[in-house]
Amino acid sequence: MIKVSDSARDQVSKLKKFEEMPVNSFIRVGVKSGGCSGLSYDLSFDTELQENDQEFEDNDVKVVIEKKSLLYLAGTTLEYEGGLNGKGFSFTNPNASRTCGCGESFAV
Repeated sequence: MIKVSDSARDQVSKLKKFEEMPVNSFIRVGVKSGGCSGLSYDLSFDTELQENDQEFEDNDVKVVIEKKSLLYLAGTTLEYEGGLNGKGFSFTNPNASRTCGCGESFAV
């Protein structure tokens, strides 16, 4: 399961309105090969569930994760930090043994 911080929830809501996403849209979170540490996060809006998806809801945000990525993301918190020096969306992942400086990739 992925947890969603209050700041991430608020930003997701703003982005859904700005991008005029349909009511049934959700956040899709995944892991793919790449980045300086070996694995990187993938975050997007989606409206269609796939056969191997797991659905969660936290803090009024529906999150969908493909089963293969779930192993790497269990217990992760989606955060958001705005402002001039803010880094946007980020992940606090207890499964990561190391992360890169930008926080966009990790290793287990």
